[in-house]
Amino acid sequence: MRDSFCAPAIKAADVSDRDVPLCVDLDGTLVRTDMLVESWFALLRRNALSALLAPFWLCHGKARLKHEIARRVDLDIRSLPYHGSFLDHLRKQHSQGRRLVLATATNEKYANQVAQHLGIFESVIASDAQTNVSGAQKHRLLVEKFGASGFDYAGNARCDLPVCSSARQAILVNPEPGVARAARKLADVAGSFSEPATLRAYLRALRPHQWLKNLLVFVPLMAAHRSGDATLLGHAALAFVAFGLCASSAYLVNDLMDLPADRAHARKRHRPFASGEASVKVGLVLIPSLLLASFGIAAWISAALVAVLAVYFASTLAYSLWLKGKVMADVLLLAALYTLRILAGAAAVAIELSFWLLAFSMFLFLSLAMVKRHAELLDLKNSGNASTQGRGYMVMDLATVQSQGAAAGYCAVLVLALYINSDDVRVNYAHPQAIWLLCPLLLYWISRMWQKAGLGVMHDDPLIFALKDPVSRCVGVAGAIAVLAASWR
Repeated sequence: MRDSFCAPAIKAADVSDRDVPLCVDLDGTLVRTDMLVESWFALLRRNALSALLAPFWLCHGKARLKHEIARRVDLDIRSLPYHGSFLDHLRKQHSQGRRLVLATATNEKYANQVAQHLGIFESVIASDAQTNVSGAQKHRLLVEKFGASGFDYAGNARCDLPVCSSARQAILVNPEPGVARAARKLADVAGSFSEPATLRAYLRALRPHQWLKNLLVFVPLMAAHRSGDATLLGHAALAFVAFGLCASSAYLVNDLMDLPADRAHARKRHRPFASGEASVKVGLVLIPSLLLASFGIAAWISAALVAVLAVYFASTLAYSLWLKGKVMADVLLLAALYTLRILAGAAAVAIELSFWLLAFSMFLFLSLAMVKRHAELLDLKNSGNASTQGRGYMVMDLATVQSQGAAAGYCAVLVLALYINSDDVRVNYAHPQAIWLLCPLLLYWISRMWQKAGLGVMHDDPLIFALKDPVSRCVGVAGAIAVLAASWR
């Protein structure tokens, strides 16, 4: 969505305007993010134990919390999602000789870095170790420095309302709900810049398309030939929803921890949090909310499902914190996360998984995880870079990843062939010879996936690619026909 500039329009700077400084808030106003939330997730990514000290620091005040985090973490100020049209307006005001002051509750370290980067602010008023420059405190400091009605103010939050009440004019930038109406009762609102977060942006952040992978929870039910049981099918459907909510919560954690890397990525920089389309503060609230809803549904089904979800979320957290930077350990965990979906389905319907299904899943999903990593490395090579940001891989690993991934895929075919030749197939299928068709189909599909990966046309997530790929869908239909033919009595 493009920025929209709402009436009444802000007047061009005249002589009187040049004499009145414009004080500008940072969080949610100049930048479409929250520096405290970003810095805490950066600390969590760098040192999880230090991040857990946040409640202790907060006991000594919010200023102390911000100070302690800023001492430990550097942020890439240049890549922050600045509010484009508002920043253009500030630059125009600066070029016309107007005094601009950055007045923010953000810690002085980050505020000074932003001011230095932009080069348009005359001075900075920001939080230090003792004082949190927000609300009434910001109001007091600005009135002491410029006098009542001696400054204009640009802000967005409810805590900015006391400041607006003493400003000559107020400018609203992406105002929070209810702030615009309240501000107009307290101050002369000269105008507003609006590019609010949309429901669509938050839905994108939840990655609902990734829920397609959660269809794996139905595999145990189908493998046990009990998909006609309405009760078990209902439990599997609820497990699908619970796993989706848990996965979305994990995606939010990963995105908030990966903000610097995503902003440096050609495609991922358009993700809702990285681009500023969605509020990181709302994301912080959504994480526990989705997780509680997920575990609530799971608890209604079975304790075993709760345990699987707990392992899944802990594993994704470990991946985001440490393992995504560990070569090979990352793809092994990604393969395990796929398999956990099958385990969740088994836990929901109380069906014991066979050795064959677990072995097949392990090799197949390892191959797909390596396809994903291969696609990222190939993108890296094509962009002229030698190594990934925040990961342990280098472009020279392409051949190794390709050979190991293809080998894992062919091992999955071997496990399938051994299963077809086992007594289990003769017990469960009336015409087991029809199942043999799955072997050439799977060989073709895995070979084609790796061929597409080598051409650089593979999606970041191979399962999503497969679901959108017409040839893969045809292979899936042919496989389903083979299974139905084998089951026909």
